Amino acid sequence: MTNHTVSTQRRRLIQAAAAAGLGLPAIVGLSQAQAQAGRQLRVGNQKGTLSLLKGRGTLEKRLAPLGVSVKWTEFTAGPVQLEALNVGSIDFGDVGEAPPIFAQAAGAPLAYVAATQPRPQSEAVLVPKDSPLKSAADLKGKKVALNKGSNVHYFLVKLLEKNGLAYSDVNVVFLPPADARAAFEKKSVDAWVIWDPFSAAAEEALEARRLVDATGVVNNRAYYFSSLDYAQKNQDVIKVLIDEINQVDVWGAANKAALGAELAQLWGLSRSVGEATTSRTVFGVGPITKAILAEQQAIADTFYGLKLIPKKINVLEAAAAGLA
Repeated sequence: MTNHTVSTQRRRLIQAAAAAGLGLPAIVGLSQAQAQAGRQLRVGNQKGTLSLLKGRGTLEKRLAPLGVSVKWTEFTAGPVQLEALNVGSIDFGDVGEAPPIFAQAAGAPLAYVAATQPRPQSEAVLVPKDSPLKSAADLKGKKVALNKGSNVHYFLVKLLEKNGLAYSDVNVVFLPPADARAAFEKKSVDAWVIWDPFSAAAEEALEARRLVDATGVVNNRAYYFSSLDYAQKNQDVIKVLIDEINQVDVWGAANKAALGAELAQLWGLSRSVGEATTSRTVFGVGPITKAILAEQQAIADTFYGLKLIPKKINVLEAAAAGLA
């Protein structure tokens, strides 16, 4: 089967999934005919802030007077969300630092619309509890598992650089989180670079030890994205969305234990894992600025240098509006 055939089939699957029973329009105060005649917001959510917003139903209430219906589709990871954006199946979603760079390099009509505060404690290098490794410098010559092209990929590159090591000084093993955890548990890798809640879960269940987190190395922000076309034509909708997300964040900052319990239930993990995750989260959502996009440009340039993306990109082209 050719790569073109695989890509075509995957796009069709994403379009079908977004159009089928994975999420129905939540229409408040509108008839079906009115909803079809009005605007629609299609949100692609992972298990996080957007899922909490979906459960509370406040977004639908805020958008009803604008004649906007909402459709939700849940995804397991950012790259698939962004592919759905690229094929026109969603209008908005949440993602980490790295996936938007790959999406833009692939020609996706991406627009950054908001960013979280830096969250460096939310990603870390884990080692087994009895590992002889004591510092990042000890990673030289070791097998290190991570998810290719993710935020932790960039974290590892900059961590090695900070400790006088080259990327080629470690044996990087590309594994998605579930497979990486299995390899880590079997000790077929020496270290695992991973984010919460996977990190918190491994610390609890496997007694994994944090060798180092991203503090002082990288910022590790999360982003909210739309398409350039949708963001430009629906600025009122985007404004309401970001305001609602920020309200969830403000509540979460003041109620970390309650938020941790709510997220743990969403994730199917223990309450203590949820609370550990929220204890390391810095809350707050703000506008996209030139300084923030400069951070993304540095990541993009790093990935291009490592030949992880096929061409240089200008991240400023993914700015939805005027920048601060």
